Amino acid sequence: MVKKGQKPRLIIFGDARRDFVAEAIGDFTKFAAGKAEILANCFHGDCIKGVVENADFAIVFGGDGTILSAARELSQTSVPVIGVNVGRLGFLAEFSIEELKELFDRVTTDAELIEKRMVLRCTITGGGGEKLSSTAINDVVINAGPSYQMVDLKITVDGRSLAGCVSDGLIISTPTGSTAYNLSAGGPILAADLSAIVITPLCPHTLSFRPIVISADSRIEIYPQRINEGTTVTLDGQAFRSLKNGDVVTVERHNGAFLVVNNPLRTQWDTLAGKLSWAQKPKYKGK
Repeated sequence: MVKKGQKPRLIIFGDARRDFVAEAIGDFTKFAAGKAEILANCFHGDCIKGVVENADFAIVFGGDGTILSAARELSQTSVPVIGVNVGRLGFLAEFSIEELKELFDRVTTDAELIEKRMVLRCTITGGGGEKLSSTAINDVVINAGPSYQMVDLKITVDGRSLAGCVSDGLIISTPTGSTAYNLSAGGPILAADLSAIVITPLCPHTLSFRPIVISADSRIEIYPQRINEGTTVTLDGQAFRSLKNGDVVTVERHNGAFLVVNNPLRTQWDTLAGKLSWAQKPKYKGK
């Protein structure tokens, strides 16, 4: 955290494929001149190894996907992320460019705005070796894929059998990801700062398999019993790996963390209500 009177050291991330990101970064860098030291602008490809660890904050311009990608890179550092929404929904991107400029001094000096969120580690082993080891900020998802027949997955928690899941797949989510794919699949909403893991089946072939919440310290293992040629494991909707018979998918808490700077103008529940119309009152005729 930066002390008052000191210039914060920043590193900038952005999605070059998104409209208006270059303009937003240009606008901010002009604003930040004299107020902050920009160590590197990864949008321009000048990120230098070792620079990130020296930053006080990472400012990410784009949508939630851009933030998730940057957060995975930063999960082993102690660099908090300030998300600036230049996308559509922007659930994780809590600031507009105007809000960031208006609140810049407070955002870079108020430690109470930084929230620590848990991260998942996913490992796939099979054929005598490790096929994948990576992190997930939102979720680890097993999708049935082509030929789109239901898959059969055996799930254990801490070495004890939990359930067999015949379904279109499975979502293992962090509290941060509980408002993403998990929510669309009927899973529960968790406060983002909780330490817990959500297991949500995708269209299970039974009415009795409902989503559950387990301890963040649990170790989940998934053993494919019957899968398709196109079955995949996807991390945050971005990184993916094909799943084969004989593979084992292990999901557990990662020792790193996702540090996010919250917008003091709104809470998680305000964002849910404003962007996803959560808990909105009925619209009565004539009212």
